[in-house]
Parts: sequence; C-alpha cells; structure tokens
Amino acid sequence: MALIVQKYGGTSVGNVERIKVVAQKVKATKEAGNDVVVVLSAMSGETNRMIALAKQFNEHPSQREMDVLLTTGEQTTIALLTMALHDLDIDAVSMTGDQIRMKTDGSHGKARILDVETENLQQHLQKGRIVVVAGFQGRSPENNITTLGRGGSDTSAVAIAAALKADECQIYTDVDGVYTTDPRVEPNARRLDSITFEEMLEMASLGTKVLQIRSVEFAGKYNVPLRVLSSFKDGGGTLISYEENKMESPVISGIAFNRDEARLTLSGVPDQPTVAAQILSPICGANIDVDMIVQNTLGDGKTDFTFTVHNDDYLHAKELLEEVCVRLGAKSVQGSSDIAKVSIVGVGMWNHPGVAKTMFETLGQEGINIHQITTSEIKISVLVDSKYLELAVRSLHKAFELDVEPKEEK
Repeated sequence: MALIVQKYGGTSVGNVERIKVVAQKVKATKEAGNDVVVVLSAMSGETNRMIALAKQFNEHPSQREMDVLLTTGEQTTIALLTMALHDLDIDAVSMTGDQIRMKTDGSHGKARILDVETENLQQHLQKGRIVVVAGFQGRSPENNITTLGRGGSDTSAVAIAAALKADECQIYTDVDGVYTTDPRVEPNARRLDSITFEEMLEMASLGTKVLQIRSVEFAGKYNVPLRVLSSFKDGGGTLISYEENKMESPVISGIAFNRDEARLTLSGVPDQPTVAAQILSPICGANIDVDMIVQNTLGDGKTDFTFTVHNDDYLHAKELLEEVCVRLGAKSVQGSSDIAKVSIVGVGMWNHPGVAKTMFETLGQEGINIHQITTSEIKISVLVDSKYLELAVRSLHKAFELDVEPKEEK
C-alpha cells in the first residue's frame, strides 16, 4: 500500500462540478489501494475577492487579520470536497492547517513552515479515511493563524508528504506536466516524462510557473518525489526526483523565460573594496530582489555596476540608485524595463562543451543582441530586448532539438 499526497489548485476546485470531478479522482486513488491525503487551494479567484473586500475598509489592512480572512477560502473547499466524497460513500474528514498542527514562524502573509506534526493525520489514515487538508495555512508560535504566501498550498502539500514519508506528492493543476518551454510561445514544446530537482528548481526560479519555487526546494531537501498532473485530462504527467533518467540525459532539458525583468547600470563607480555592498545595501534594504549582477572594470579606477530587478521594483530601485550615485560620486544611472531573460537549463550541459557557443550563435543568427550573461553548472541566462523574447525561445528550442524525443539507451 502506498501513501499518496495529492494537491489540487484553485482552477481544479473552481466550482461545484469541478470539485465533483476531483472527488472521483481521489476516490479512484483510494480504491487503487492507497492511503490518501488531499491538500486544497481556495477556489480560483476567491483569494483576490477577499483581498478586495478587505481593502474596502483599509488600503493596508492588518496582516494578522488578513491571514484570518484568507484562510477561509481553503476551509470552504476542504469542506465541500469532503461532502462530495461522503456522497460517493467514501470515508473522509476535513482538517485545517491548525488541526494538523502545521507549525510556522510568525511572518504574516509569507510564513515559513517549521514543523508538521503527523499524529492527527496518522490516526485518521489508520482508520482508512481520506484526510482533506487546507493548504496555504498554519499557526505561529504566538498562536496566530498564518498564511504561506502565493502558491503556498504546493508547499503545504510537499511538507505534509515529507512529514508522512509519502511515496509520492502529486500536484494537480491546469497543465499536464512540465514542458520543454511554454507551449503558448513554442507550439512544438514537448512534455517531459521526468526532470531532476536541480533542473526544476532552476526553471521555477527563472520564470517557469508550473510549480511554486519553495515547494521544489522543500521537495528536494527532503527527497519527496513530485509529479505534476492535469486535473482535466488523463496522463502520466512529469515526475520530479533525484532518480537517474532511463533515457540518455539530454544536454538541455528546457528553456525558461521571464518577461518581468528590468536592468539598472551605475556608471563610473570608484573601483574600490566594499563599493558593491554600498550599491546594493539600500536596494536590498528596500526588500528588492537583485538578480543578474555584472561589474565591468573600465581601467581608469572606475567600474560600471549592472544588475537586474523585477519590473515592479524598477522605478523604486532606480530612485535608490540615483541617491547612491550622488553619494559615491559616480557618473550616471541608466536603466531599461524593456528587456527579458531567456535561460537554457539542463544537468547534461556541465560535461558538454559548446553549449554556450550554440546558444550565442543561434541568437546571433537571428540578429538578437545579448545585453548580459550569467551562468551556473546547469543553466545559462541572457538578457535580450523584450521584443525578441519569443523569437529567442523558438530558435533555441529548435537549435537544441527539444521537440525531439530522447533516444533510449541500448
């Protein structure tokens, strides 16, 4: 008998009819001889509706009270799904994050999981029940209800799977797996049967929105096999694990991209120790995430310092950088929000020389100028003008033959 944790997102439980479909899937999993824990999100759009309600009272409502409000969305879906299972003569019980003792820190709106006690879950599972758990929520050491932030139900599911030592954590969503790239940009994108945690973590961090990045980190840390599946059509989905693929490891597994990039450059900065810290300190102090960083020494005791931020933070970061410019006696601040990041990802690239050459030649042949480059052992990211993003993705997808099924080992 296997223990399966299934998570269903907001679109999967968006109305009563869809909840009935989920109930049938859960029933089938149980009747296949498995123990089952189900983790649910709120109905699609419900969280936004409650945020809008709160803002009718105050544009910046209390974070504590917002957590109390927002957790009711998941409580609604767990009760409805449990009722649907009862209607199918399946023994099931709903439980909130507090009832399963999901312990978090006290950061309202973005709490981090500290521990999951399993005693209550195990008692119900031992009686043959399906346990339906509210995702996205927990309780702080101060005895307050907390939420885990956007996509937190994925993290809840993985944490529960890790605590229970589940055989697999299945994430049901509106796509049928992880693709070599976004099929809306490249119609020839191919669904991957499997991918490593390292590759998925890179792809999630670089813009692929299939899985919430914290859930991938959690799964990798505790070696919880993840499978991405569709709520709306049958199929094997994509397995994310540490296990070696039975196929030859492809050089490149996928192409990720992010349209929401902005680039800032501080020119003519004194080339001295600690200057990078002085530049980034006010940026990071404003809780602005900094990404691709490049420093170019000019040879006259000066350097140019370039980095990227999310588009939403561009104007604020530019204001802060202009203050730094004056303080350091730098030359000027330049910036652009009309750029995009394109990344190739694959654990096979580390021992395949020529990957970067192929990438740069392909982009050059299409007349696409590269503004900035960063690399790691399993990824290469470039900044390009946003108007070239889709052309870059399609040309790289073709160049690395990602639409071709890998060959079986003989």
